Amino acid sequence: MTGRALVICREAGRTYGRGPVAVVAVHGTNCQVDTRDRIAVMGPSGSGKSTLLHLMAGLEQPTSGEVVWPWYADGVGPKAWVRARAMAIGVVFQSPSLIATLDVAENTGLPLVLAGESADRARVRALAALDRVGVADLAGRLPDDISGGQAQRVAVARVLASRPRLVLADEPTGRLDRSTGRHVVDVLLAAVDEIGAALVVSTHDQAVGERLPTHWTMRDGRLHLHPDGGTP
Repeated sequence: MTGRALVICREAGRTYGRGPVAVVAVHGTNCQVDTRDRIAVMGPSGSGKSTLLHLMAGLEQPTSGEVVWPWYADGVGPKAWVRARAMAIGVVFQSPSLIATLDVAENTGLPLVLAGESADRARVRALAALDRVGVADLAGRLPDDISGGQAQRVAVARVLASRPRLVLADEPTGRLDRSTGRHVVDVLLAAVDEIGAALVVSTHDQAVGERLPTHWTMRDGRLHLHPDGGTP
């Protein structure tokens, strides 16, 4: 660990369904992400990587154990807490999920607007984030007019616009060719370095995993940590 804890999982697990049809996606997991950590969560599809990241982001609730964010101040109301978490934790999904009727700048600034920023302020921050990942020239284009690699860079910019403390990237290169995926990882690493955010990337691609110094492995919903940073 490299600094202050941003998220801690304490025996956190996630089961879908009940009884004989129950599926354990993540068994009781203990792990911690600190400031400026760079972690690759490796494992095949279906091993529980995405569910683990969703638990860390607060997008899903654990069915056992708990996930805590130590920077969260007790006494903050539920609505304020949801907004604070949304601004402090950014998630890059496998699919960019851009809204077809909004241009690139509007897509990038939308989470800020939803969090209460003015449209003008959100646009300023969106344009800065797009410039940070090298696609400022696409600001006025619609999603259907850009490539898959460009769309994923826009998705990275959308997360970075809020300058989060923690970025969780869930198979960010999973739908890209090797060259484009490598460039997206370059952009992502440079951007989190610039804003000083921690980064956790889930991937089944060994080449992506090797870009980060710390490796965790998911197998059948169980997380295996490697304190020396290496893979088994």
